[in-house]
Amino acid sequence: MKDDIRTEVRRLRFQNSEMTQEDLAVRVGVSRQTIIAIEKGKYNPSVGLALRLARAFGVRVEDVFALSDEEPQEARNDEIG
Repeated sequence: MKDDIRTEVRRLRFQNSEMTQEDLAVRVGVSRQTIIAIEKGKYNPSVGLALRLARAFGVRVEDVFALSDEEPQEARNDEIG
């Protein structure tokens, strides 16, 4: 069974000084095409890459990726706080 993964990479790039796809790719050690594929939901990153992406944004992996049937992390945080 293949899980559908929701990604917040694009939103996080823009929240981080409008970081370019190329800048992010260099920071995490992949090609710009990989970042494009992740943002479009065409590629699910390895655990290692997911961790590097989260670290690049200074957030948890759960803030970058979630199963598509889960509520976005921001909405869950709003309910708590």
